[in-house]
This record gives sequence, C-alpha cells and structure tokens, in this order.
Amino acid sequence: MTGEPNTRLADLFGLAGWSKGELARLVNRQAAAMGHPQLATDTSRVRRWIDMGESPRDPVPKVLAALFTERLGRVVTMEDLGFVRHGRTRKRREAGGPGHPDELPWAPERTAAVLTEFTGMDLMLNRRGLVGAGAALAAGSALSSAMHDWLHTDPALATHPPRAHDLLHADPAGFDRYEAAPIGSQEIDALERSVEVFRAWDASRGGGLQRKAVVGQLNEVGGMLAYRHPDHLQRRLWGVAANLAVLAGWMSHDVGLEPTAQKYFVIAAHAAREGGDRPRAGEALSRAARQMVHLGRPDDALDLMKLARSGSGETTLPRTRAMLHTIEAWAQASMGRAQAMRRALGEAEDLFVSDKGDVPPPSWMQMFDEADLHGMQALAYRTLAEHDPAVAGIAQRHAKRALEIRESGRQRSKIFDYISMASACFIADDPEQADRYARLALVSMGETSSHRTWDRLREMYRLTGQFSGYAKIENLREEIELALPNSPSRTARSVRV
Repeated sequence: MTGEPNTRLADLFGLAGWSKGELARLVNRQAAAMGHPQLATDTSRVRRWIDMGESPRDPVPKVLAALFTERLGRVVTMEDLGFVRHGRTRKRREAGGPGHPDELPWAPERTAAVLTEFTGMDLMLNRRGLVGAGAALAAGSALSSAMHDWLHTDPALATHPPRAHDLLHADPAGFDRYEAAPIGSQEIDALERSVEVFRAWDASRGGGLQRKAVVGQLNEVGGMLAYRHPDHLQRRLWGVAANLAVLAGWMSHDVGLEPTAQKYFVIAAHAAREGGDRPRAGEALSRAARQMVHLGRPDDALDLMKLARSGSGETTLPRTRAMLHTIEAWAQASMGRAQAMRRALGEAEDLFVSDKGDVPPPSWMQMFDEADLHGMQALAYRTLAEHDPAVAGIAQRHAKRALEIRESGRQRSKIFDYISMASACFIADDPEQADRYARLALVSMGETSSHRTWDRLREMYRLTGQFSGYAKIENLREEIELALPNSPSRTARSVRV
C-alpha cells in the first residue's frame, strides 16, 4: 500500500461508471466464474485500491482487467490499472513513471506474459463484438525516452543462454490460454509459413478480415514462449512472435484501432529484441511512426524514427535503412520541411541502390521493393504539395512509376498509389486526370477491408472542393460521399431504400 491514490485505476473507474459496491460484487462474481469462488471483496476493499493505492493479491488484478476490458470496450491490462506485477524490483518500479508508458521497458521475463495477457483480452473483445476505442496514444517522445537505453543494449537471451528444462518466470496470466510445452523446428517452420500467409492476405485485402486469426495465433505463441527452448529455437520463436505482433498492430491500425495497434508495435519491438533481432525491433517502431504520421502527429513520428534508426544496429541492411528514411521523409513533408524531406528521400534512394542483394532480406522486408520506394516518394511529395503545389508533378511521376511496377497481390498499396496520383493531379490543377485515378481507387476499394484507404480518400475528397463547378467532378464527389462509410449521404440513401 502506497498511501497515495491509484490515479490510473481511479480514472478508469470513473469512465466505467460503477459504484464501489457494484465493482466489489462484480469482482466476486467474475472471480467465481474464473475458478476462484473463495474470493470475497467488499466496498471498503475497493476504496483502499483506489484511494490508498493498495495492490490486491492475485487473481484480483487479472479479474479487474477482464471487467474493465469488457466494460470499456478496449483492452485494459494490469499496468493500465496501475498494478505492479509481482517480482518487479524497486529499481524497475522507479524507472517507470508518468513519462514511461506501461513502465517501459519491460523486464525480459515479462514479455511473454504481457503478450499473452494482451492478446487474450483482445480476443475477448472480438468475441463480444466490442471495439478498441477510448484510450490515448502514448507520445512518441515518451516511448522513445523510455526505450532508448534498453534497445541499445544486448538482449538478455544472448548473455544468459536458456536451458531446455527451465520455465520463464512469467506471471500466471501467461499460462491461461496455452499449456507450456516444448516444440520443435517443424512446428516453428509451420508458424513461420503461417506468418507469410497472413502477411500476403493483409497486403491484398486489408487488415479487417484476418486480424482475429493473427491475434489468436500470437496468443498461442505467447504460451509457447513460457517454456525455455534451446537457444536457436527460442530465437526463432521470438521472431515469430515479433512478426505476428507487427501484423496484429498493422491490421489494428488498418481498421482504426489505434491504441491497440500501438501496443502491438511495442510488444513486437520487445519480442524482436528478446530474439536478438534489433533491425526487426527498429522496423516495428517504424510502424508506430507511420501510424503517427497518418494520425497527423509527425513530430511524434520523428521521435520514434530517431529511436528506430539508432536502435536497429549496425547489421541493418541498406534496403531496411532506405525504408526507414522514406518514413522520416513523409513525416518531414507533413510539417512542410521540404529540404529535410528531400535529404531523407535522397538517402533512401542511395541506400536502396547500394543494396546488391548479396544478403537475402529478412521475410519482413520482402514487401518493400522498388514499387514501394516510389509509392512512398509519391506520398511524401503529394504531402509536401499541400505546402508547395509546385512539387505535385514530382508526386505524379513517382505514383505513375509505382503503379507500373506493382506486383499482383498488393491491392491496398495500389489503392494508395491511385489516391496519391489523383490528389497530386487535383493540386496540379488537372481535374480530368485526377477524376480518372480517383475512380480507379473507388472501384478497387470495395475489395479491401482497410479503413486507412478511406482516410486517404477523405483527404483527396477535400481537394475536389475547388472544382465543384465541373460536372464530372461534381459527379465524382457524389459517388465518394455515397461510398464513404458512415457518410450522411450514404445513411440517407439507406433510409430512403
């Protein structure tokens, strides 16, 4: 007991709208359903948790996390409730704090437990038809300052080789959904193949349709990680966890579950580092940076990109570093910094060309090819064109080249290219060509479940306003209004029908 109010629990308690007596009854009922019928919580106990900072004993934190997750419709973990897990040292508690979201970085033995707990809660929300909303994104500077020193050090796995019979000292939550047991190389082969299938589906159809399957697979991998395998297998399993967590985050971002997405990107960075793959950890953080630019927070993105680049280590391949520079360029363009954007894109081009392909790229970088390089250049210049319309023509050239060389199966990326091209044409005062590419985007969007494509389409729609006197553009505007999810025009048409 700290004697100080638990402000995290108090804030969530206020959002939930329960009385203290009601929460006590719910805790007893939920605990009994989870196999703990002996638990007897009362109003005074709840008051001590909130007002005096008392930490309840197991299984109460887990019970409370489940109750708040269901009530608020988003994943709520024990850390979100302000409870420190058993076994945490005073030094680590002091390292966390208001500037360190979720008291980052996590201790090595906690990653598997956090992964399993978070995915379990996420799956519960999926089953009950709830949505992950209402939480705030952590600032890029807060994440960067919390994780900087940790990411730049060697992982514990490298300095303390595991023994096959040792179990990780994970919290009991880590064993809820999967009984810890050893697995072999064939099982990991199958898991790695499943990641490729999920990744290809996401690129083609968007994140909405397979997100639950990816989260479920990640939940099982978290349980597998509760068992200490031989070093070479443990590293591969951490790699699978990192890849699945990035996918879960990207799919969550793709459907608008932003706080959930950020949590998965942080989990992915932890998993990658535990497996000794710092370039993968850096790439996971770069996804969080792209999310920030998309949400209109480029300054946060730049904080994260600085960490992603410096933390990736010297073994990062040139193509990976090129990709990181394109994200920085997009963030700089969002802030109207033309010189910084051009410098970042120039470095990206040089690095991309310098990659001779003599070292096979990791599986998670195979999606970044020449088409993606041009696509990101088009996006950066199209974004900068909002500040300097003279560069719209450069955006058009890159978007056109990206469309010419896009491989099949990359439908979502092609839609983004169409929208970048149409937007650049509108800015360049070429409504005829803009109309053509906008309609190509509209036709393609019905085949995906990506909310991000609709967000970009809304940005393009704003640019059509200056051409409202053109009959063709007026018709396009009407079609976009009817197609956009939750648009007033679409709702009115549904009512009339």
